[in-house]
Amino acid sequence: MSRRCELTGKSVLSGHNVSHSNIKTKRRFLPNLNTVTLESESLGRSFRFRVAASALRTVDHRGGLDAFLRKSRDEVLSPKALKVKRDIEAAAATA
Repeated sequence: MSRRCELTGKSVLSGHNVSHSNIKTKRRFLPNLNTVTLESESLGRSFRFRVAASALRTVDHRGGLDAFLRKSRDEVLSPKALKVKRDIEAAAATA
């Protein structure tokens, strides 16, 4: 399982630990990933995603999973999230 947010694409970054004597050693900055269940209002069902905590706050701010996916770019979404986005768009077109 990759360390990548399924909704925003946030992933591992690399950098340095810097000591007091300015010696630099490699380190990794890991995203704060949580497995959450998000509910789609237009589809009437829930989906499980591995999402960064910052992305979860953004989903709440935008008004839910449907609004977040409609506004997000296809390039950053995982294949699973992209399928949910297409299902939501199809449900909105028929309604």
